[in-house]
Amino acid sequence: MKQKSLIFKLLNFYIVSTTLLTLTGCGLYNKYEKTVEDPADPFGTAVSVNTTNESIAQMSWREFFTDPLLQQLIEQVLANNTDLNTARINVEKSEAALKAAKLAFLPALYFSPQGTLSSFDTEKPLKTYNLQLQLSMDLDVFGSLTNKKRAAKAVLLQAQMAEEATRANLISITAQQYFYLQLLDRELEILKETDNLWKASLETQQALWENGQVFSTAVNQQEASWLSVKTQIVDIQRAIRSAENEICKLLSVTPQHIERSKWYSSAQYHSSSDGQRVFDVKFLKVGVPADMLNLRPDIRLANYYMEEAFYNTQAARAAFFPSISLSGAAGWTNNNGIIVNPGKLLLSAVASLTQPIFARGRIKANYKISQLTEENLKKKYIQTVIDAGNDVNEAMADCQASRDKHDYYHRQVEVLHEAYKGTHELMDNGKASYLEVLTAQESLLSAQLNEASNMYNGAQAVIGLYIALGGGTK
Repeated sequence: MKQKSLIFKLLNFYIVSTTLLTLTGCGLYNKYEKTVEDPADPFGTAVSVNTTNESIAQMSWREFFTDPLLQQLIEQVLANNTDLNTARINVEKSEAALKAAKLAFLPALYFSPQGTLSSFDTEKPLKTYNLQLQLSMDLDVFGSLTNKKRAAKAVLLQAQMAEEATRANLISITAQQYFYLQLLDRELEILKETDNLWKASLETQQALWENGQVFSTAVNQQEASWLSVKTQIVDIQRAIRSAENEICKLLSVTPQHIERSKWYSSAQYHSSSDGQRVFDVKFLKVGVPADMLNLRPDIRLANYYMEEAFYNTQAARAAFFPSISLSGAAGWTNNNGIIVNPGKLLLSAVASLTQPIFARGRIKANYKISQLTEENLKKKYIQTVIDAGNDVNEAMADCQASRDKHDYYHRQVEVLHEAYKGTHELMDNGKASYLEVLTAQESLLSAQLNEASNMYNGAQAVIGLYIALGGGTK
């Protein structure tokens, strides 16, 4: 009865002290609320806000990238990439840390059996056994455990956002490298066509020189131009190998050939509306969604950093207050075969309160550090939003510029192609020089390469806009 009475007294003491101390510890259990105001117009006046929340960011990456080979490639990257797998492991670690923080609220139970042998002057040894269960727990009166648990939850959310950001970044890089390969393939195609054309032209010039109709300088100039094209072909082939190797690194595989579809020519771009719509900005709903700040992983990540800092500050503040713990034990003692207190448990309970005194300076310094960290993360959040707005503005400007230039480049190629044909006919009739033909050839080649490059820049701009708006996370 005495033991039970002791336990009840301790419980009463705990209830009363918890009530009183909780009243004095008001404010330590506050939940995080974002207090930072977002910039009024982070995207610029040229960017319209779409209040219907319709945006390319709402599309899954499979809807956005319609090329089957690109889809397959992205799936392989997401499955095998080392950085993404590391991010997934970090999520699992954070989940385990959160579980540990939750379990800190529960009492710890220990089984501590003991046995002793004692003898005096060679007498028969005396055997003593103690079978005891020990229980201890910390009382979360001032919110230390609660704030640590909430901070651990924020860390988990950070890990999840970091995984989403890594995922979106990998999708973007893979698509960019894929389209870069297609561009190189298109440039190689143009150069090989030019190679065949200029080789034939060189043979014509050589025949004319042999018949005394042109000077040797014409042959030399034509050959030099043809050899220049040959060197460009070698450079493009080397660039293709390098681009394939970059994709292989994303795949975490050894260097190998990367399967890809054929790049659309300019004529196909103007006449087709299927699968390659990524090159056309017209189909895009480019308005910025009203909830964009909730779509971009980096902005959400910055917010979770602030949340973690908030709870760390609360936990640092709780360190000023005393810590309270309860412990107890129950068991049996067997002394040389005789149970002490037979038929009854040996019970004990202890309550302890620890108040920091000499460590107050260190605790105060840690609290100040937590406050400054929180303020610093608020400023970083604002900068993250500003950077996001700049990304959107730049991507939309790039999209528009590529779209505006495309028709000009296309018309330029058509005009220069007709000019080359006409100049070549004039030379055949003796009305134009080899220099005029050579100039027309080089102008046409340059225009064709510029047109292909602009199409690639347009694709890159659309991908950049998709990611800038928060796409690629699903």
